[in-house]
Amino acid sequence: MDEFRGNYKYNMLDQHVREFNRLVPVYYQWDDHEVTNNWYPGEMLLGDDRYTEKSASLLAARANRAFREMLPITEHASEPGRVYRKVSYGPSLDIFFLDMRTYRGTNDANNSPSPTDNTDFLGRAQMEWLKRGLLNSKATWKVIAADMPIGMIVYDDWKNKSTFENLANGDGAPAGRELEIVELLRFIKNAKINNTVWLTADVHYTAAHYYDPNKAHFQDFEPFWEFVSGPLHAGTFGPNDMDNTFGPQVKFTKHPTEDQGINLPPSYGLQFFGLVDIDADTEQFRVSLRDVADEELYTVTLDPVYS
Repeated sequence: MDEFRGNYKYNMLDQHVREFNRLVPVYYQWDDHEVTNNWYPGEMLLGDDRYTEKSASLLAARANRAFREMLPITEHASEPGRVYRKVSYGPSLDIFFLDMRTYRGTNDANNSPSPTDNTDFLGRAQMEWLKRGLLNSKATWKVIAADMPIGMIVYDDWKNKSTFENLANGDGAPAGRELEIVELLRFIKNAKINNTVWLTADVHYTAAHYYDPNKAHFQDFEPFWEFVSGPLHAGTFGPNDMDNTFGPQVKFTKHPTEDQGINLPPSYGLQFFGLVDIDADTEQFRVSLRDVADEELYTVTLDPVYS
């Protein structure tokens, strides 16, 4: 009976998700919690008694299969299970969905002064795919939908602040995983690719960041915006420390106050999402950060730049 009841619940959930997807167009990407917190390929969960299976890579393979069965995406011919892809919305918009999880190196001190296998975040194949896609895009706006923000510091070891989950590693010259972003931002500038906007998640609050080379340690890039929004149904906490390597300016942020504490439940109402609208006539790109009550918290309208 327990097995039947579990299968019944799963089937009902599956039915509801598929019905939702039929009515509302949704595009998905993944991060870490489809597998386990802060995982990376090759990680062994030897010190965590919650897991009988210790290989994060094996858990990731199972999670990838479940992800695609529940939320189907078009399979890639040469790499079954690939999550990163491009979706086009007519002449105004191309969306590049990234995978910052599957091809990364180990979560370590993240301070190598030169590229190594361990400084990978997107990985070489995905990086070259993204550069080609941005270069060949005819859309006015190129949205980079990324798992994680660029300039927020996200520690893997929060207690000792010794290893990093994100690419940001503290103020100063680019190092570690930041070297991939240096390559990408320099490429976008040199190729004169206009109107790139980053939409990201992972952290448990909402924010708008403007990356200004005049405020940055590394300055060989054109300014751009990054909008962060999360979660939809999880504990809320923040804010994260910012890394000045790429000059992020915090234009807006909403998170629990010190008096409220951290990891607040959804009942507090600090759940967030973003709404993007591109005007059909002017092609202005309007971003609105909102809370669960659909209250507009912050809005900015970006004007397109034409070559």
